[in-house]
Parts: sequence; structure tokens; C-alpha cells
Amino acid sequence: MVNRDSSIVALSFFMLFLLVLHLHFETTIAARKPVRVFGPPSSIEWSPPSPTKDDIEWFEINIYKNIEQTAFRPTGQGPSQGIGHKDPPVFSSVFVIVSLSFIPPPHPFDPLTEIELNIVRNIINERYPVGPEHSHHHDAFVIARDHGKTREIVVDFASQAIVSEKIHVGNGYSMLTIDEQQATSELVLKFKPFCDSIRRRGLNVSEVVVTTSTMGWFGEAKPERLIKKRPFYLNGSVNTYLRPIEGMTIIVNLDQMKVTKFRDRFTSPLPNAKGTEFRISKLKPPFGPSLQNAVLFQSEGPGFKIDGHTNRWANWEFHMSFDVRAGLVISLASIFDMDVNKYRQVLYKGHLSEIFVTYMDPSEDWYFRTFFDCGEFGCGQYAVSLEPYTDCPGNAAFMDGVFASQDGTPIKITNVMCIFEKYAGDIMWRHTEIEIPGLKVRPDVSLVVRMVTTVGNYDYIVDYEFEPSGSIKIGVGLTGVLEVKPVEYVNTSEIKEDDIHGTIVADNTIGVNHDHFVTYRLDLDIDGTDNSFVRSELVTKRTPKSVNTPRKSYWTTKRKTAKTEAEARVKLGLKAEELVVVNPSRKTKHGNEVGYRLLHGQASEGPLLAQDDYPQIRAAFTNYNVWITPYNNTEVWASGLYADRSQGDDTLAVWSQRNRKIEKTDIVMWYTVGFHHVPCQEDFPTMPTLFGGFELRPTNFFEQNPVLKTKPIKLNTTPTCTARND
Repeated sequence: MVNRDSSIVALSFFMLFLLVLHLHFETTIAARKPVRVFGPPSSIEWSPPSPTKDDIEWFEINIYKNIEQTAFRPTGQGPSQGIGHKDPPVFSSVFVIVSLSFIPPPHPFDPLTEIELNIVRNIINERYPVGPEHSHHHDAFVIARDHGKTREIVVDFASQAIVSEKIHVGNGYSMLTIDEQQATSELVLKFKPFCDSIRRRGLNVSEVVVTTSTMGWFGEAKPERLIKKRPFYLNGSVNTYLRPIEGMTIIVNLDQMKVTKFRDRFTSPLPNAKGTEFRISKLKPPFGPSLQNAVLFQSEGPGFKIDGHTNRWANWEFHMSFDVRAGLVISLASIFDMDVNKYRQVLYKGHLSEIFVTYMDPSEDWYFRTFFDCGEFGCGQYAVSLEPYTDCPGNAAFMDGVFASQDGTPIKITNVMCIFEKYAGDIMWRHTEIEIPGLKVRPDVSLVVRMVTTVGNYDYIVDYEFEPSGSIKIGVGLTGVLEVKPVEYVNTSEIKEDDIHGTIVADNTIGVNHDHFVTYRLDLDIDGTDNSFVRSELVTKRTPKSVNTPRKSYWTTKRKTAKTEAEARVKLGLKAEELVVVNPSRKTKHGNEVGYRLLHGQASEGPLLAQDDYPQIRAAFTNYNVWITPYNNTEVWASGLYADRSQGDDTLAVWSQRNRKIEKTDIVMWYTVGFHHVPCQEDFPTMPTLFGGFELRPTNFFEQNPVLKTKPIKLNTTPTCTARND
């Protein structure tokens, strides 16, 4: 073994990849979550906790650098052991976990700033020597791929030194970066056998676009870090995904940054570019349907106030931040209760945990298309800048997001999230008494926080909607472009196969059947952390003869509090039941436990793959719509921290097998919105938004209707100006 000082000082970076896992220090009742002083809106204060090394919540930011045609290889998970090197290490990847307490932030959950990201980058690049032991209050945890091994390094901000390192091994790799995907696309476009095949097909290489597919896992003992590259042909279309060039197998080894397998099996038909256009400037009449222009003008300005990353609106207060893997993160959502004159906790933290997309064609060109959009590609990394007046209404405010680029420098996505008040003509509450003239009604207004992430061909619209009544509606809209397969035929009468695995949506084009499973992690703190999960089944009862009425039946509730994780797993639709997270130690004046109910939407489908199929083993967290787990700061990503080429051994389904106690403790709800998508012609060439979601609704949380005393708002229309001919 060499001296650890010399091994660090001699770092030579062929390729740098930093994954900054945004750590939020938390305190429990003793010391987990940030201490909150609850009171009226004007008396809100934050008291940052004193963190320890164990009080960590993981969020990711990617940094990656390609200097010399050498690719990074992120770490796997597994047991750790000591480290030793005979030669100075050559790093191919680095991941960093950063404590926010180095420079005390204005809020414990604010995302890392550009300054903080630069500090991390400088500490790694300057190769600081190993320093003394310390309190671990100001740390960066670095995971570096080194000569085929994964090193875990702790960097201390206070001393600006590396204080420890060890070897870590295990399955799976971290998510890809945009830069390495672009680098491998350029590599393929210069690969002579590929170019020759393109020309043999009579195509122009300059019109070819190459995209990335992950490889998945199909039983390999030790899968390498490989990706598949897929070519598409433009030549008259900007709709990349609708003109696939199939029949080619192109595999790139990211450790070696070279094409390791190329095979051109056949020349398949190429879908026509006609009909793939979606830009309004290029479309030809007739246009329609016609929609009237509209404007929303708030004469007194918006009703919300943003202070840093904290948003206050109506009776709500919550924190917003941005993460490279999850995208939009909502934290510390609390609602003001007039009856007790203080804010009450609802949602400690909520965010996307994973989006699992799997295609239903087992053929050579399609079987591997089983994607973890957050874990393999990064829903934050692929978040897009939102367009005012189109992605968000005219009354929206916008916030930027920052993550680290491949060389460690900060990358800013402008307008990555928007916040706006939604006036949709909905009714908050109403009632008419026939005997007593006079209508009692309140128009509804809600506050929406939105992000859009475009992962490959699909655009996901992610909304968190807060209602004055106390409800939080969480929804996801699916739009974008189908993944399609070229075929010889243009009409169903020409089909010869038993199963075409989809629908003919255009000439020579099949939209392939597929699933979307969108999993959320919801750390609920209903009026505190000591929560329980209650399942109340609605059961039919026969009317007792003693009642002496003509009624023969009725239904009632059969209440059961889940004591362990196994008792809390729910497949929706199997029976009628109410699902409520309660705080048993807090009751209303009538004795009801305060709680929040889960109202699921229509998009609640479950998986149809065989349980022993490799994609389903990796995505076993979709086996149930609802899971409840005890809070654990390492259990954040349903597909595991290292999702790429993972083997399903570090997922929500595996954690839950421990069957831990979940009664009267700090619990986390995991909810999956599920879509089975059978494509249709209306989905071509772009797909109208398909929306699904769920609602968290107060249930005996308040003493009465919390918006009963809401004053009616004035909804004015802008005057219409008509030109006169004088």
C-alpha cells in the first residue's frame, strides 16, 4: 500500500464525473428534522439543526468531464473494504455529497448554489492532502471510479482536506450525463462500419441523429457499463423519434469509450417524413380548432410571496428546490390553522423518485427498452426551461435550477420551475337552500408549482397543486412523441404477424405498446412525525331484522391500523377502502385522529409483466401502488441509488422485505401513478397530454371546513376595446 497522501496528491483526471448528492441535515424529535417554530404567518423562523454524519438525505447533482476519450464509470453498491494502490490512481468518475452547513444557507433545504458547487470542484481538482479527523459537520462525500474500482472519499470543507477513503463495490451504475451521451453519439457517427451501413441503405450520414438507450439487466453476473446507440434519420423532419433506422445493434463501452459491438442485420423500411412536422410555422392550412385568445391579469399582483426558495400563499407555506435526479422537490409544506393560530405540518418532503418505462416488444431491437428515467437519465438533468404564456400562464413567476456540469462548473437551467395561481372556473364550495333565497358559493383558486422534464421522446409535466382547503394535488402529464417501429405495411389488412406489439399510427409506422410508472416519495409528517397508516375497508352488511325497515343492506367501514410494512402494501382496485395517514397522538375535539387521506386517480394501473422477468425484478417497486416504510435517510430512490444496469437488489421492494414496524413512527408513503399505453392515431405525430395523479386531502385534520370563512374573490374581465370608424 502506498501512502494515502501521495495517492491523493497524484490524482490524474482523464475524465471527471462529480455526482453531488445534496445532503439535507435533519433532526427527529431528538435530532432529525429542522426545528420549526410554528406560529402565525408573521412569526415563522428556522433554527438550523446541528447535523451529524448519519443525519443525511441524498439528492444528486452530476458533474462530468471528458478530457481524453476515456469514459467515466460510476460506482455500484455493496460492502466496503480497505483501499491500497501501487500506482497513483487515474480517476474516471467522482461523486460528491455536500453538506449545506459549510456556508450556512438562508434555509436548510435550499439547493446548492453555484458558489458551493465551485467549492466542491476546486477541492477535488486541487487534490488537497489527507487531513486530520474532524467532526464531519462540513463534508463532501466523493465516489470516484479508479482503475475499475470505486473509491469513497470524504472531503472536509473546514480544513479543505480529504479525511478518509475506502473501496466500495456493488451492482449498478449511476445515471448517465448529457455530455457522455453526446460524446458516444459523435463516436458512432465517426465509426466507419456504421457510416458504411448508412450509405449502403442509401442514406446521408449528415442527416443521421444517434440517441442513447440503456442496456438494462438480463441476468448477467457482472454487467459492464455499456449503452446501446440508436440511429434516426431526419432528412425532411425535425421529429427525430418518428424515423428510426432499425436493424442495427450498436454497443458502446463507456469505460473504454469505444464501440465494442456493431451488427447490421437487415434494411427495414424507413417511415416517411411526411406528416411528422409539429412546428406551427411549418404547418399548412387549414388550422383548427379555433381557440379564443385569453389573458389573466391580477390587478393587485400575485397572491403568493417567494422569499428565497420559500413560498407563502393563502394559508400555505412550503419550500421549493431543484435536484438533478428528482427535479422539483417540495419540502416543509405546512398549512395555517386559524382555530389554533399556527402552522401545522403536512408534507416534510415530496418528489419524484423514479419513472419506469418499459416497451412491450420482445424482439432484438426492442427487448432492452426498459428505462428508469430518473435513475438512468436524471429527471432534473433533463428538465427544460419553461416558456412564459405557454408552459405557464401569464401570471406565473419563475425560478432557475443549478446543477454541476461534466467538469464541475455549475450549469443553470433558467425558468426550470414556475409558480402560478390557477383560476380554472372551479368551485371551492357552494350551497343553495330552496326555502331560503340566496346562493352561497366560493370560486376556487389554487397554487401550482410546475416542472417539465423531457427524457428522450416523452415530456413529463409535473405539477404540485395546493388548495386553500388543505388538499395537495400531485399530477403528471404525459406528452411528446411515441417510440415507433418501422414496418412494411400501411393498413391493418396487410398484417401477417400474430402480434405487431402496437398500433399502426401512420404509413409504415407502429406505435409500440408500453407502460409508464411514475413513483413519488412522500415523507408525510401529519401534525408531527409520529404517524400511522390506517386502512378502512368498506364492507357490505345485511340490515338486521331488528331495524324493521325495508332496507336490506348498507355498507360500513372496517378499520385496521397497519403495524408493519407488509400490512401497508396496497394494490388499488382490489377492494373499496379508505387509505389515511393519521397522527394518533393528535385528535380533534370530537375524538377523531387527525389525518390526511390518499385519493387515487384513474391512472392507478399495476404491472402486467411476469414477476420473474428481468425488467420487473428491477422495478419490483411497481408491484404495489402504495408502500409505507419507516423513515430512513438512505431510502430515497425507489430503484436504488445506482439504477443503471441494476439487478433489483437495492430497491423499495427489497427494503420493505424487512417488514419493519410503521405504527406511531416517522413514516414515508410511496405512491405510483401507472399508465398502460396502447397507442392510437391521435398520438401521432405528437401526443395530446394524458394526465394522471392523486390527491392528499385533509381528513379530520381541521375542526371544520377550513375555507368556510374565505371571502369571495373578485373575478373581473378585461374591458373589450372596439375600434370605431369615424
